[in-house]
Amino acid sequence: MKSPLFLALFGAVSLSACAQSATNADKVAAPAGSVAATGADAVVRKALKGFNPQVDVDYIGAAPFAGFREVIAGGQVIYVSDDGKYLIVGNAMDIAKRTSVSENSPALTRYRADLMKSVPAADRIVFAPPNAKYTVNVFTDVECGYCRKLHSEIAEYNKQGIAVEYMAFPRMGLGSPDHKEMISVWCAANRQQALTEAKAGKPVPDRNCKNPVETEFNLGLRLGITGTPAVFTPDGKQIGGYLAPAQMRAVLDQLATDKPAATAGGMR
Repeated sequence: MKSPLFLALFGAVSLSACAQSATNADKVAAPAGSVAATGADAVVRKALKGFNPQVDVDYIGAAPFAGFREVIAGGQVIYVSDDGKYLIVGNAMDIAKRTSVSENSPALTRYRADLMKSVPAADRIVFAPPNAKYTVNVFTDVECGYCRKLHSEIAEYNKQGIAVEYMAFPRMGLGSPDHKEMISVWCAANRQQALTEAKAGKPVPDRNCKNPVETEFNLGLRLGITGTPAVFTPDGKQIGGYLAPAQMRAVLDQLATDKPAATAGGMR
């Protein structure tokens, strides 16, 4: 399956292109060491813009191997040769360490963390236990099956010491019925109750107000999200999709000790 970034680079309708609709106010500063105006960084930026002007480059810095620059675009890491001639889209592996240098890119995790920090606590729907040991940021939709399954077990996540902070990602796009329903949820007097009812398939009274749904959706696009639920740690590590409560706790425990962990989960 081709990645959203691959499609963006080759001119298809893509999530990266859709993300262009985000306003400048929705953007955050790139990580330290980001795009410079001189040298190889400028060559790479010019090459990518020449290849497809729609590509939104968020970061350029040193790659973990010689002759290439690391680029973040569409929430994903790619590599472009210093002379701007060659592009690598995919998962680069460190053979000796048997780890992914793409998925473990410090620049990518900083980029994700900075984006998520830009969302105020008041714009999230939070289900947290007292003295939570861990927090996860979950981009969610009211319709998807795995989102509903995760939320049906929210009490057990809390028992595992995990606080769940929801952000909106109507996966069918802006203007869709689930987008409108999520606005009603975020505008409800009791957003926790409204979200719980929506995820149980119960009708939520139509409401409208100043809300963060579109902003959070556009932010999710910039993170490269293509399915929900999309689960991240606050420091920018991507856990994946749905994981059972005990399994998510085990993954978070492993991440806390910097041990590699399988983080794939259910998404739709």
